[in-house]
Amino acid sequence: MCQIRHFGRYHIMKSKQILSIFAILLVSAVFSAEGGGWRDDVLGDGYEMRYCEQDSDYSGAVRSSIVRKLPKEPAAKGVLYIHGFNDYFFQSDMGNRFVDKGYAFYAVDLRKYGRSLMPGQKPFEVRSLDEYFPDIDSAIVAMRQDGIREIVLDGHSTGGLIASYYLSRNPRPDIKALLLNSPFLDWNLGWKEHLVPAISLMGKFFPDMRIPQGDSEAYAESLLASDYGEWDFDTDWKFRRSPDVDAGWIRAIDKAQKALRDGKADIGVPVLLMYSDHSVYGDSWNKDFNSGDAVLDVEDIRRYGSRLGPDVTCVRVFGGLHDLVLSAPGVREPLYKYIFGWLAKKLPKEKMAE
Repeated sequence: MCQIRHFGRYHIMKSKQILSIFAILLVSAVFSAEGGGWRDDVLGDGYEMRYCEQDSDYSGAVRSSIVRKLPKEPAAKGVLYIHGFNDYFFQSDMGNRFVDKGYAFYAVDLRKYGRSLMPGQKPFEVRSLDEYFPDIDSAIVAMRQDGIREIVLDGHSTGGLIASYYLSRNPRPDIKALLLNSPFLDWNLGWKEHLVPAISLMGKFFPDMRIPQGDSEAYAESLLASDYGEWDFDTDWKFRRSPDVDAGWIRAIDKAQKALRDGKADIGVPVLLMYSDHSVYGDSWNKDFNSGDAVLDVEDIRRYGSRLGPDVTCVRVFGGLHDLVLSAPGVREPLYKYIFGWLAKKLPKEKMAE
């Protein structure tokens, strides 16, 4: 449950310890990088990346990608970021802030996303969120190889769902905290939500059945510097218009969401649950899209996120976008200050000081 506190403009509401040694050793044994290791990333500015070959699946060969930026001084603490749907890691401003605070920063581009996309692959295809576990394990192996012993897991939107689902299934003593940036814990489809159980069932037998997503570009317009935002990203990796999904994807999301309900998540580490103060609706951009969540229902995030574990701090961010770290400067600056203060308080001070 959440404990209620107040912080400036924010309204704040506030076992299992099984080390998966065998799984990590197995991943470490097959951990490999195409082309021989770390290379300069497309982000530049000290960011590096490497590919991780994963076992083939129903679509053929599969790989994930790891991006990292290391602080000047060796660090034993690190952040692992997991992106959302129709997304990849491009939020270098966020990574830089963690590095400036002494954290090693890592991000994973999941299989069939962003840097990991391979020729002929269907972008974002998945039939169970368990498929992403090896991608996360590979990133953790890379962190361990770099000397990281204390990990903060950080997930945005679908990445927040994946991070929560992963940690509920794989409690690890080296993961010390969970940051959730507008996690996708429930659908935001209005009356269409009544169709989800039927589509999920269809996804078991007809996983490739196409499910339209609509044609609005309003959220992308609120982010892109070429429109009404302040950010640049590769629109071949993060499309301006959310692509159609399939019934297999619907089933994977639905099953993971349900697996976290009714106390079944039981995440044992401190959780910082962050979400905008209001949701925005519509197909065409207007100024409200630059100050609210245009993707999810923020009340659903609070309702289900507050029950993920015994120590959840819920933060309502006034004027926040769906991806809170891409919000206006007046929103994200105090938010970062709060995040680092929360980490300093929740994690052992002698090991994870701000």
